[in-house]
Formats: sequence, structure tokens, C-alpha cells
Amino acid sequence: MFNDHNFNGKRALIRVDFNVPIKNGVITDDTRIRAALPTIKKVLADGGSVVLVSHWGRPLKDIEKKPHLTLADFTLRPVAEHLTRLLATQVQFSDDCISEDAAQKAAALQPGQVLLLENLRYYKQEEKGDKDFAEKLSKLGDVYVNDAFGTAHRAHASTAVIADFFPAGSKMFGLLMEGEVKAAEEVMNNAQKPFTAIIGGAKVSDKILIIENLLDKATDIIIGGGMAYTFFRAQGGQIGNSLCEEDRLDMALDLLKKAEAKGVCIHLPTDSIVADKFAADAATSSAASTEIPEGWMGLDIGNIAIGQFQNIIDASKTILWNGPMGVFEMEKFQHGTKAIAEAVATATGKGAFSLVGGGDSVAAVNKFQLADKVSYVSTGGGAMLEFFEGKVLPGIAAIKN
Repeated sequence: MFNDHNFNGKRALIRVDFNVPIKNGVITDDTRIRAALPTIKKVLADGGSVVLVSHWGRPLKDIEKKPHLTLADFTLRPVAEHLTRLLATQVQFSDDCISEDAAQKAAALQPGQVLLLENLRYYKQEEKGDKDFAEKLSKLGDVYVNDAFGTAHRAHASTAVIADFFPAGSKMFGLLMEGEVKAAEEVMNNAQKPFTAIIGGAKVSDKILIIENLLDKATDIIIGGGMAYTFFRAQGGQIGNSLCEEDRLDMALDLLKKAEAKGVCIHLPTDSIVADKFAADAATSSAASTEIPEGWMGLDIGNIAIGQFQNIIDASKTILWNGPMGVFEMEKFQHGTKAIAEAVATATGKGAFSLVGGGDSVAAVNKFQLADKVSYVSTGGGAMLEFFEGKVLPGIAAIKN
């Protein structure tokens, strides 16, 4: 366990996920940076020093597509400046991650000092999981700490391969990663019943694996968002201009059959808020989800569906929420997602364990100021999704094995 380790006199090489939105050199959302602070502060408080490594964007791929861009457009320097303010201590910066400058600055660190290295993805070896690249990075620390759950599903040099160069007692999860893994395992392996999974978003194809895996775990699966209309269409419903994956109709029917065979209740929204166009100023109405008129599209769940879903959530002991119920970015179509967020918060207050993950769900609980009213908010969208699909995440396996 991270908290049991004493970092006094040690240099901790910490893989963080500082892939944050930066506009004109200014960080517009520092959630991921703040999430890493407890791990960094613990090392410093013990009398250790910290070398931070992270990626930002996809520099080599983006430069290939847009030749006017340069590596300088993908620098982590603004993060070093922001982190200096958050930690109230000067964060040093090296403009490379495996250069002589990086090695010298890391070697010179005194207890209580922090160094951030330049974007790992300046090197193609990072994403390729190159062993030599990982070994060079490993030499920058005495201890390896993986605190980047958001990249745990990637077998990259800094997230998985690097762990091979540290003995068992010198590689570990950071506090953020520990919390993520514990919350995810709680839901997947120790869920109290009734266990309700709320799955939203645009496409069935994006969520097929997670739904299939949950058929062996959940008692109830609520499906909302654009993906619901593929199910309605598959069952012969009229869905107007609603989003539909025509090539996934058989898959949707197959999922419903599998759920029935396993005694899992799949709940689809009885009614929808419909619009005459995909726009914030659209004319709106309500309709049964299987009787949406031509020229109209479902953009949110309706009031009957909200009531039904609230009752299911209210009776749950474990709740997993991944994906919104509608186009909540537009005020006219945010009611369903907000109501579900409130229902999850209420159930949590009554003792349920709730895990919210996936970019849009996290954005929703933050938007409606309910993040502190649920049990756990995950920082790792793709990683969490793959975990619930039942896949082994390389970043987790590298530390555990």
C-alpha cells in the first residue's frame, strides 16, 4: 500500500495523467492535476523528492496531419507553472524526458523538490511500449509509482513496461490509482444486490462489451441516451429521425434475449423528449419512445421514464453510471441526466455504493454539483470502460504481477 511506504530520502518517479485541456497556454480544467496532489504531497511530506512524467495529446500524429504544428504546441511547461501554484513550491522543468538534462536534474533533486519532465509522447517509443525507452525512464527514480488510471488500459512504456525495471517493493499504485482500482473492484467483484448499471451515450457499439459483461453482474441495466433508439427500432418501434445504428439491430435484440435468459432486467425509456432538429433552439415535445413522429428525434428521456428509473435507482445497493441520458449540454435536454444524477446522489445518501465514470457522466455530476454526493467519481474514461468490459488493464497488471 502506498501509505505504508516511507519515501524518506527516495526519489519517486510518478506516472501521472496531466493530459488536461490547455487553451492559449492556460489550463481550463485542472481536475486531473488536483487528483494527483495527495500522492505527490505524501512523498514530499515523507522527505522524498518527485519526478513526474506524463503525456499530453498526440503530438506526432497531429503534426503529421497538421504540418503547421510543432512539438512546442504540445509542451507540458504550462502544467509545471500551474503545479507550482498548487503545491506552493517551485516545480522544476526539463524540456525532454530521457535527455542528459532530465537525468542531471533528476539526480540533483533534494528532499521536498519536484521535477516535471516534458511530454512523453514526443517519442514514438512511448506508445510502442519500447523497452529501451522504459529503461531510460526507470533510471530517473528509486521507486516507481503509477498514479495514472486514465492510461492504465495502454501497454505503453511509462505505464506498463517500466515496472519490469523495479523490484516488487519499489513499484506501487499512487493514492489516486489505488482509489480507482478499489472502487472498480468493489463494483465488479463485491457488488451488493440490487446492482443497477446505468448505461447511456450515443452508440450501442461503444457499450456492447460493457453491457454483455454486466449481464453476469447486475440485476438491472438502465439504458438511455441515443443508443436506446437502436433497441426501439430493433423491436419495430417508430423512432423518427432519432439516432440509430441500423447495422446493430440484431445485436440489440440479441442483448435483450441474453438479459432475459439471465434474469437481468433491461429498462428502456418509455417516453422521450423529442425535438424537430438537433439544436439548442429546437421546438420540443414529448412522445412515447416507440412512436416518435417523422422529422422528430429523441434527445432526452421523458418524465415517465425518469420516474421509473428513479424508483429502480432508489431500491439499489450498488450503482454504476456510465453515460448521459440525453444531450445534457443543451439546457432543453438536460432534465433526464440531471434527474438521474440526483437519484444516484439520493440513493448514495441512503447507503448505496455509487461509482460514476466516463467523461460525460463525470461532466454531468460536476455540472450539477453532485460529485461529492456519490461514492466515487472516476478520472479514467477509457480505462474504466475497459475494466468493466472485463479486460485486463496493462497498467494495473504491471504492478500487481
